[in-house]
Amino acid sequence: MGAGKSTIGRLLSQELKLTYIDSDREIEDRAGADIPWIFDVEGEDGFRDREEAVIRELCERNDIVLATGGGAIQREANRTSLQASGYVVYLCTSVEQQLERTARDKNRPLLQTEDPEQVLRDLLERRDPLYRDACDLLVRTDKRHPRSVVTEIIRNYQQRI
Repeated sequence: MGAGKSTIGRLLSQELKLTYIDSDREIEDRAGADIPWIFDVEGEDGFRDREEAVIRELCERNDIVLATGGGAIQREANRTSLQASGYVVYLCTSVEQQLERTARDKNRPLLQTEDPEQVLRDLLERRDPLYRDACDLLVRTDKRHPRSVVTEIIRNYQQRI
């Protein structure tokens, strides 16, 4: 959350002349409801089931830049789909930067709590090892301009092909 997936994904897709897709927006479009509503009605497991199906389908395409929700990495099926189908970039950021970037965002159900900082620390502890294991490239985004992050991703990708 707040690492820059949407902003960097859009810029990257423009540079590479590929279609940008945000899996969270795709889930909302298909459900006809926003993510907080899906969480309220179906719980996190229901949302994660929808997310897994969407990611599996999108990973069959080869003409996209896909930004997934931050929790997608928690499911092994998602990690497998992502690793099998593309170049996986982990946009790594500090909890402090996440708090700054998400402070006014009410569309993040997991942060609607008394202590969003602790929630972010707990999520990072659980998710970071999964991100590191699944990624082809780790890029730190703290206090960086999105264009410099995109340049780094493209440079590293080109070196690998």
